[in-house]
Amino acid sequence: MSHAKPVTSQGTAEPEYALWEPLDPDVAGVFRDVSADDRAYWNRARAFVQDEVRPVIAGIWDRAEYPLDLARRLGDLDLLRDGIDVPGFPEQSLLAASLTMMELSRGDGSIATIVGVQGGLALRSIAYCGSEEQRERWGEPLARGTKLGAFALTEPTHGSDSVSLETRAEADGEGYRITGHKKWIGSGSVGQVSVVWARGDDGQVQGFLVPQDSAGYRARTIEQKVSLRAIWQAHIELDGVQVPASAKLPGANSFKDTARVLQATRLGVAWGALGQATAVYETAVHYAQQRVQFGRSLAASQIVQARLSEMLSALTSLQTLLMQLTRAEERGELTGPGASLGKYTATRTARDLARNARDLLGGNGILLENRVARHFADIEALHTYEGTETVQALIIGRDITGISAFA
Repeated sequence: MSHAKPVTSQGTAEPEYALWEPLDPDVAGVFRDVSADDRAYWNRARAFVQDEVRPVIAGIWDRAEYPLDLARRLGDLDLLRDGIDVPGFPEQSLLAASLTMMELSRGDGSIATIVGVQGGLALRSIAYCGSEEQRERWGEPLARGTKLGAFALTEPTHGSDSVSLETRAEADGEGYRITGHKKWIGSGSVGQVSVVWARGDDGQVQGFLVPQDSAGYRARTIEQKVSLRAIWQAHIELDGVQVPASAKLPGANSFKDTARVLQATRLGVAWGALGQATAVYETAVHYAQQRVQFGRSLAASQIVQARLSEMLSALTSLQTLLMQLTRAEERGELTGPGASLGKYTATRTARDLARNARDLLGGNGILLENRVARHFADIEALHTYEGTETVQALIIGRDITGISAFA
């Protein structure tokens, strides 16, 4: 908790607000027993956020630049793997990966999404579904950030119903010819390899490793985004891209294999939402203590204290839920609907906290330098990807009632 003394304004000059100090709210002691090994990852992510992300991120986000140098630094610091085992790297527990995602998201949603794409989706697809040769070739470069990977599942006309994807992979005697379109593919225009999901001759969804410099692979960076502006996402056209038989992921033979990767990342998205919720909460606390109106700090107002209490209550509930779900996953007991409940609850909660914090900061809440506006926008993307709120609700509702309401 922060107990900084309110700042007294002088004249008409506005003070420079200090809004980035971590508060580490943990009223319920959720993080009290985090092991030293897990905390070491968390601390390393914290130092990266405070020392390397904080000074530059507002400008990078505003200019919609992809900070490739920061992506490589994530690899240098062993923060890219999202818990995937890679030979030559120390063990990283699920909780360590979750705390890393939370902390990186506290710094910036785009930076955390780089990890979600690189480790959570691309590297995980290869680890779960790839051959030994594929894992040996791509594991270390992706973990170190010397190569960037993409996960090409979503299509322009198939988002929530990605199971109905129409990209085709036709066997032709020399390998496969892949034809189709993909959209919203993180790192799809700046990386080296894309995990492309396509429908094979048997009608089943299969996975392929496609070099981004392949003939017929055309990627256009999507512009004019108002969210996640510091990671580039691509619209990809695959025009008869030829890949050898060795490009196929041998363990990716139906959408169930795709779904296994997605379920494993869904909890990470929830932790990312918790990180962004933490960021807007601590910003609101700092601002309330430093902003003076009507001769006193905002923090001295009853209504502001009530709103901060409401935010802390929601944050504490979310911390507790996600820790319990993570422990269940560590025991191998987390169900798909359980993962959906985590994502559903986390992004809804983060949205509410961001709205409250944005309003509390008044006009200053729309300035990028004051953190909240950036998180406010980025949470909108987080709320949508890895399954929209509606899709998560239908998964949960089917589990509650035993009745599928999917159209």
